[in-house]
Amino acid sequence: VQLQASGGGLVQAGDSLRLSCAASGRTFSSYAMGWFRQAPGKEREFVAAIDWSGSITRYADSVKGRFTISRDNTKNTVNLQMNSLKPEDTAVYYCAANRRLTVVLAAYDYWGQGTLVTVSS
Repeated sequence: VQLQASGGGLVQAGDSLRLSCAASGRTFSSYAMGWFRQAPGKEREFVAAIDWSGSITRYADSVKGRFTISRDNTKNTVNLQMNSLKPEDTAVYYCAANRRLTVVLAAYDYWGQGTLVTVSS
């Protein structure tokens, strides 16, 4: 599976942004998908994940209620809708694929290249 993340940019605190991740390959619908982020000087951390069907989701406490992950298996895409953005959401955001739904970074087999989100105060 090859992944391409997009949609990052510079926004102000309180704004919204929608990230997308396009996947290649005919087996996309068999993978759980996750979003992770890495802020400058910090380790990469879990943000959100969704199972293969789109019926089960997981969120980090820091984004719960503000971010929504979704997927469209007909288009091989997974999205991350980010609302009420805060300066601490500033990071490079990565999408990743794994056979099982998990919040564990090390379990993900495939990674996209990342897209930068900058939230100004």
